[in-house]
Amino acid sequence: MSEAARSSDFVRTALVPKRPAPVVTTGVIGFLRARMFNSPFNILLTIVSALVLWSLIAPMVKFMLIDAVWHGTDRSACLEANVGHPVGACWPFIQAKFSQFIYGFYPEAQRWRADLTFALGALLLLPLLIPRAPAKKINAALFFAAFPVVAFFLLRGGGMKGFAVHWLADLGNTFAASFRDAGGRLTDAGQAIAAPLGAVGQAVKWFGDAIAYVVWPVAALRDWIDTTAYPFWTDFIITAVAISFLVFFLSGGLRNGWSALAASIATFACIAAVILVMQLDRGGLPPVDTRLWGGLLVTLVVSITGIVASMPVGIALALGRRSTIPLIRIFSVAFIEFWRGVPLITVLFFATYMLPLFLPGDFTIDGLLRVLVGIALFAGAYNAEVIRGGLQAVPRGQAEAAQALGLSYWKTTGLIVLPQALRHVIPGLVNSFIALFKDTTLVLIVAIFDLLGQLRASFADPNWATPTTLFTGFAFTGMIYFVVCFAMSRYSLFVERRLNAHRNA
Repeated sequence: MSEAARSSDFVRTALVPKRPAPVVTTGVIGFLRARMFNSPFNILLTIVSALVLWSLIAPMVKFMLIDAVWHGTDRSACLEANVGHPVGACWPFIQAKFSQFIYGFYPEAQRWRADLTFALGALLLLPLLIPRAPAKKINAALFFAAFPVVAFFLLRGGGMKGFAVHWLADLGNTFAASFRDAGGRLTDAGQAIAAPLGAVGQAVKWFGDAIAYVVWPVAALRDWIDTTAYPFWTDFIITAVAISFLVFFLSGGLRNGWSALAASIATFACIAAVILVMQLDRGGLPPVDTRLWGGLLVTLVVSITGIVASMPVGIALALGRRSTIPLIRIFSVAFIEFWRGVPLITVLFFATYMLPLFLPGDFTIDGLLRVLVGIALFAGAYNAEVIRGGLQAVPRGQAEAAQALGLSYWKTTGLIVLPQALRHVIPGLVNSFIALFKDTTLVLIVAIFDLLGQLRASFADPNWATPTTLFTGFAFTGMIYFVVCFAMSRYSLFVERRLNAHRNA
């Protein structure tokens, strides 16, 4: 057979029938086809879910937007009899009480201080959240070390009477007086009840005398500083010189300590500049008692302080629970189990009403500060277990390889083990942070009015007593809590994907 005849056998003389269009597998249609309508059960589930969402979202939109009242000066604007149709959300109530929701009872003339604190916090926090922002170390030092002090004096007001010399002398004398007082009471009880108590009392008094003897040089230096023309700045200079030389020698002395010395001097120069700008050596800003704080201001202060302070507490407890030293391990386990086994309300009550009973008579702690300490310890115990799970997820060979290279325990933990452990438990930590942000509403139990507390207090105003005021207020606060918690959740997902990019490759 010729070559032309064989090739003619494969030449088609009729048109090929049209093939069906390819199934769409990308875009919105592909997503719907693959995720929602790929089986009879998923089709039924999609329809039921859509009906449920419609039954929830439609009334919500109608209440908050369609039937809502947007303008008014009192309750009459939100009454159905005056409007002529069913009334939804009463947004004039939110407008009238907005400043109370944000600042609480903070003096109106001083609210610029709260605004400045919010602005400084945002300016320092945003660069930390941007991965490619420069000067991370300086920014972190400003946010975690300098900003809390500046925010305290901005919000609380007042000035500084001294520096480290005065602080150490006053603290030592307070503890010495406390032990002496406790020893005297035990001695008196021993004379009246049992002799062994008297011996214990004498030992406690001797311990107080020992503390006073150790603190005596510092107290003498403080008394001399008070006789100078500028006692505050004299104390500041002595503190700066002492700490700078200590940092210098601990960093290597004449061989390697010059950069640390320069950093210490620069730090104290910045502290002096802040003191001069805020006039902390002259009494500072007018004091505002923390009992006047409230609203979103208290919510942010409590939640941010709890989140930031609970992390080092949790890391220390997690490492302590895995320690090979029995005393440290037993203390860490007891601390964690105690705080995790007690409700947060009990912690707040104890910190507010019971803690002052254990302090010396002339030693007081601000009510809000007591709450902050209790919440930080409570959240730290929970974070400790989360971090401990991350430490156990790190392969043992990582630490063994670091030890084989000659790294110390602290370098191995800080540079190799702990970063991997924290990367593993990002979802768990953020879940704890979100729960802590929402649990700040419990401070209302101890008469501290956060955002939700201010909302509940505003319901007592008869000028805005309407059937929809309650639901409007809770809808407003619910949106704030949702926005903050959702932002934290989405950012944690971004960080998790970025840190685990090597696993997704």
